[in-house]
Amino acid sequence: MEIMKKLILLAVVAMMTTMSVNAQNTFVKPMVGATFSKISGIDDTKFKVGAVGGMEVGYYVSEPFALTAGLLVSLQGSNYKDNEYEKDMKTTLTYLNVPLLANYYVAPGFAIKAGIQPGFLLGRKTKGTEKVEGAWEDYEYTDTDGMKKLDLSIPIGLSYEFSNIVLDARYNLGLTKIVEHVKAKNSVFMLTLGYKISF
Repeated sequence: MEIMKKLILLAVVAMMTTMSVNAQNTFVKPMVGATFSKISGIDDTKFKVGAVGGMEVGYYVSEPFALTAGLLVSLQGSNYKDNEYEKDMKTTLTYLNVPLLANYYVAPGFAIKAGIQPGFLLGRKTKGTEKVEGAWEDYEYTDTDGMKKLDLSIPIGLSYEFSNIVLDARYNLGLTKIVEHVKAKNSVFMLTLGYKISF
């Protein structure tokens, strides 16, 4: 895991250095949108709607290729099916995600993309209602004990650009367990709208 962290840091530094030398080929893209997420590997989970926002910077390597790196705050997690003991259960996980993507433009304005994304857990909120001695009581937990602070995923997606407005759709496939000793991984669809500012 330490080797992976060093490789990611090296890739970010190399990309930022290249961008500073070739500023005319760079762009920034503020973006905001929605997440549709689920924690896989746990029974009775359902998709949860959240929000995402942040910025990406990019560099055109050549005519059809571009590299991008971003900082995105993402609200994801999962909802759960009701049962006779618990209802209205949901978990919200807040991550600072750093997508590092290769973009290939297959047509003017239309790109397919893939890469690696480390995510850093900022917080967790699990709440719901449980039955205690025959009565329903609300509960809420905010601790992150037993949760992994680093989450690695593979983002795969596509985007379409029109007059500097960029519509981006991605699926983030979780690679690492988010809870110790449990086969739970993040599974996140992301739809964003951004504005591309070129230099």
